[in-house]
Amino acid sequence: MLIKRSIIVGVCGAILSCSLAVTCRAAKLVVLEARGGSFKQGMSVDSNATITLKEGERLTVIGSDGKSVALKGPISGQPLMNTGSAVVDTRQALAALVATRDARTSSIGTIRAGAAASPLPIPWLVDVSRSGVRCVLEGELPVWWRPETAEIGRFTLLPLDRSWSVQFEWEAGQQLQAMTPLVGFEGNRTYLIRNEGRDYAIEIVLIPKVLENNLVLSSWMLEKGCIQQADALIDIVRKEILTQ
Repeated sequence: MLIKRSIIVGVCGAILSCSLAVTCRAAKLVVLEARGGSFKQGMSVDSNATITLKEGERLTVIGSDGKSVALKGPISGQPLMNTGSAVVDTRQALAALVATRDARTSSIGTIRAGAAASPLPIPWLVDVSRSGVRCVLEGELPVWWRPETAEIGRFTLLPLDRSWSVQFEWEAGQQLQAMTPLVGFEGNRTYLIRNEGRDYAIEIVLIPKVLENNLVLSSWMLEKGCIQQADALIDIVRKEILTQ
């Protein structure tokens, strides 16, 4: 009886240990993109969650280390089990993020990616001096930015159908300009910036406010193509790590 009991206790202990190990490995992942299914952009998913995707459905998530994982249906099970970790080595994560950034810019071209653009003083600025993708926090309005200049200037914001327009003026030496609430302006759309006789197509991409981890935010920006803004945020992450 004692032997049987010890065997039962041992088996139960092993099962409990495995269960705890799974729990410890579980980490919070954030949905980057979702097509079909019950997943929505910005929602949180456990790395040990059961994922079911039908034919044609897709899901991309990002972990706290900034790494993204893409899934394509049909699939059912726990495919994210080994993608998340509750403990993140920020230095390794940063190195991986920078490598991803470099690989991305080299694959789509430095000029197209905006990697050669003037560095931003802070990440959440919309550069109106060139075309490209810009990230804006959900619920926030863009803050326009131009490279340093001592000249007075102006630019015009228009939708692609040119159904309306609004003009902004820069004072001499002014670099930042906050946009006031504007009827017709929506996120996740492409607009034209008419600046000094040239038109620039700028795609606005909204970033969910639930993303509070700068590594995840940086990775998200890179995935969306906001390279210039991601560079500014990666620089902040680098400084934070150096002060640890």
